[in-house]
Amino acid sequence: MSIADKSRALMVREHQQVKNRQQSILMRAAQELGLPEEASHYWNPIQGKVDANTRMIYGPSHASMS
Repeated sequence: MSIADKSRALMVREHQQVKNRQQSILMRAAQELGLPEEASHYWNPIQGKVDANTRMIYGPSHASMS
C-alpha cells in the first residue's frame, strides 16, 4: 500500500468517525427532546467536506489516555 493510499484511507476513516460522532450526539439529543428519529439523521457536508468547526468539535482529540 503506497503512502498516498494510506493517507487517503486515514482521511476517509477520520471523515466517517466525525460523521458517526456527530450523528450519535444528535440522536441522543433528539431522544432527550422527544423529537422524531429522522431529526438525528442530519448530515450536511459541502461537496463531501466536513466543516472545519464540525471537525474541530467531533474530530479526534489530542488527549492521551493512560
